[in-house]
Amino acid sequence: MNTYLRYLAVAVIGLGLVACGKKETPPPPAPAPAPAPAPAPAPAVVAVSSATLGTAVGADKNITAPTESFAKKDTIYVAVATTGSGTATVKARWTYTTGGKSVPVKEDTQTIQATGPAVTEFHISKPDGWPAGDYQVEILLNDQVVQTKKFAVK
Repeated sequence: MNTYLRYLAVAVIGLGLVACGKKETPPPPAPAPAPAPAPAPAPAVVAVSSATLGTAVGADKNITAPTESFAKKDTIYVAVATTGSGTATVKARWTYTTGGKSVPVKEDTQTIQATGPAVTEFHISKPDGWPAGDYQVEILLNDQVVQTKKFAVK
């Protein structure tokens, strides 16, 4: 029996040593957080790229007969080219200069829903004829003057 107890004692000690030396497997590392998605590019806001004066416009609203000198009975057009996208207010403010003062002729406003390059057309006419002299049209985008075009009626 003595031998039996010895074997039992050796077995208990052996198990104890094996159990003490056993290392628990560490938990797997937490997964790395997913990278944040890249921010969407900011939409290009509407901007006026040009304003062109003339005596005629095409179906695409672009000037087909550009000029800055008009006859008294001409219809005077301005084509305002825009880029970008979004909602914007485009305004044409026409004035006549006499005696060093600007006299309002007409003001037109159009709201546009741009989705890329676009052209907005404005015009003035006077069947009995324009007085000869110097004129200008101011182009405003969202109530800010962005272009001024001078022209003459002869």
